[in-house]
Amino acid sequence: MLRILQVADVSGTVRVVAWDGEGQARVVNGVKSTYELAQQAIDAGQGLADYIRHIGSGDAVDLEEAAAQNRILLPITHPDPAHFIVAGTGLTHLGSADGRDKMHKAAQSAEQPTDSMRMFLMGVEGGKPAAGETGVQPEWFYKGDGSQLRATGEDLQSPAFALDGGEEPELAGIYLIGKDGAPYRVGFCLANEFSDHVTEKGNYLWLAHSKLRQAALGPELLVGDLPEHVEGTSRVRRGDAVIFEKPFLSGEANMSHTIANLEHHNFKYDIFRRPGDLHVHFFGTATLSFSEGVKTEPGDVFEISAAPFKLPLVNRLTVAEATPVEMRKL
Repeated sequence: MLRILQVADVSGTVRVVAWDGEGQARVVNGVKSTYELAQQAIDAGQGLADYIRHIGSGDAVDLEEAAAQNRILLPITHPDPAHFIVAGTGLTHLGSADGRDKMHKAAQSAEQPTDSMRMFLMGVEGGKPAAGETGVQPEWFYKGDGSQLRATGEDLQSPAFALDGGEEPELAGIYLIGKDGAPYRVGFCLANEFSDHVTEKGNYLWLAHSKLRQAALGPELLVGDLPEHVEGTSRVRRGDAVIFEKPFLSGEANMSHTIANLEHHNFKYDIFRRPGDLHVHFFGTATLSFSEGVKTEPGDVFEISAAPFKLPLVNRLTVAEATPVEMRKL
């Protein structure tokens, strides 16, 4: 499968790199960013793989060396990060309601399903509609803009006021809105939808607050269809010790919604079909170290890997200094 990466050369210049996951990775000719490459492919009426074959590729890139030197960047960026919308959906994977339900159960009668469980069951019943039909809408949340995104090797910084900074290993779709207002799926990424689970546990209506955090995208933008079954591993390291390790599953075989249904309910809103905008949409997970009683600490390292992605996503947890907000009157 074709993978697209953005890699800085030794001088710091960003190169777009195409790789089949097996052979030699090579610089794509004539483009300065994945964003530019995707725009040109749309204008040419070609898929990314065909368009790259058309414009050709050149110099070989040693990805192992680039990774060791922290020169592998986010796989796609927007010239103006405010036009890169970061959002996602939760309770989309089989088993994803268990941890959430435990969080919120104490706030309701033990005999009554929580809103989280009800939302999950709605997805199980109506998240995979037949062709031509519209499925039930999922839970949806906003995480910010492109300034919130971090590449592998970069720190994930939790705000000083946060109560927790926990990993969420999952997959994400990347989309570019064409000049005609249509969303074009560029590809899929490995992702860490970093969140504050302690805040969310306090009251499920604080979910929106808990999601306004940074997030990380893996190095590779996988072009084409996502496999039905994706299996990976999520680890949390503290110094030399692995304090959490567990497999996670994704792909439609392990989801209560189809990718198409999640995409439909995101892009049905006109505001999310603004020509030139990029979108990253996190598809959700059922595996959290928080649900296993892990309390992360600054310096912990999150490691997420999954086939068919070849390169892992690795980020260290840090905490920002407090920055009090001073309100002023005009």
